Amino acid sequence: MQFNSIHLNMLLQLLGWWLLLTSPLALAAEFNVAASIKPVHSLVAGVMQGIGEPKLLVQGGASPHDYHLKPSDTRSLNAAQVVFWIGPDLETFLVKPLNNLKAKVRSVALMEVPGVTILPLREGGAWESHQHHHEKPHGHEEHQHGKQQDQDSKHEHDDPDGSHDAHIWLDPVNAIAMVHQIVTVLSEMDAAHQPVYQRNGARLIEQLNQLHQQLGVELAPLKNQPYIVFHDAYQYFEQRYGLNAVGSVVLSPEQRPGAKRVAEIQARIRDRKARCVFSEPQFQPALVETVIAGTSARRGVLDPEGGTELTAGPDAYFQLLQKLSSSLRTCLSNS
Repeated sequence: MQFNSIHLNMLLQLLGWWLLLTSPLALAAEFNVAASIKPVHSLVAGVMQGIGEPKLLVQGGASPHDYHLKPSDTRSLNAAQVVFWIGPDLETFLVKPLNNLKAKVRSVALMEVPGVTILPLREGGAWESHQHHHEKPHGHEEHQHGKQQDQDSKHEHDDPDGSHDAHIWLDPVNAIAMVHQIVTVLSEMDAAHQPVYQRNGARLIEQLNQLHQQLGVELAPLKNQPYIVFHDAYQYFEQRYGLNAVGSVVLSPEQRPGAKRVAEIQARIRDRKARCVFSEPQFQPALVETVIAGTSARRGVLDPEGGTELTAGPDAYFQLLQKLSSSLRTCLSNS
């Protein structure tokens, strides 16, 4: 009897472990999500709060413009059921890997979701010739995610040649539309936690509305102040809040400008009475010192993605936009 009782207890314990491991909660733990850049990761992390944490691909101060996947990134993509990114116009390094994984992963390009406003690239004058977008020297390829790609959106722009600005996250109204889609996709992929995703999404959208109102009040006094950015990454933020950027130092963040370009920007600073020229932590900070030499312009710092200053997580998106507002107000103030 003792022999049979011992084995019966062992069988019951094994059965209990099996039920635990195959329960919906345990299965949900295997639901892996990846996000490309820190602002996207922040929004996804906000929706997933209390359920899990997405994997961030572009970490630290790296730029998506020239990023290369590390082996750990490849492993994260292979393990993911869904990947959130802006789209092939920004994270070119993801196009081929996601194409290769299209049978295994749901790819959600947030630039293509309903409700996101898309702006064309600015050209002419100090925004002249966005060659790096038109000629696609980084290996841009046609986006071919087919069945797995969310393609139910209608772009709100007239830009038939595809020359559009990919920095969509810098408009919090766009971020609200992105959160709606993140909630929808996660609820479909992980239906057991749909109520949590919906509650988190509703809270996040309320916070984004509050942020939008706050930024509108903070930035209103700056509407007539001219300034120069390092590269043309802030159009969505500027148009949303009526700011007055009058040019960029570089046409492509990967290419150092020549002497002619530097002279053109120096002339523009004087002609437009630009109060500030902004560098970016990822690219050539000394270059801005060269540009402002001999002018009355100040140097400030703007970072469109959060870089090394912000800790990845649900708060990073809000900190990013608040930091942009603070940097602009500090440099453009009359004091």
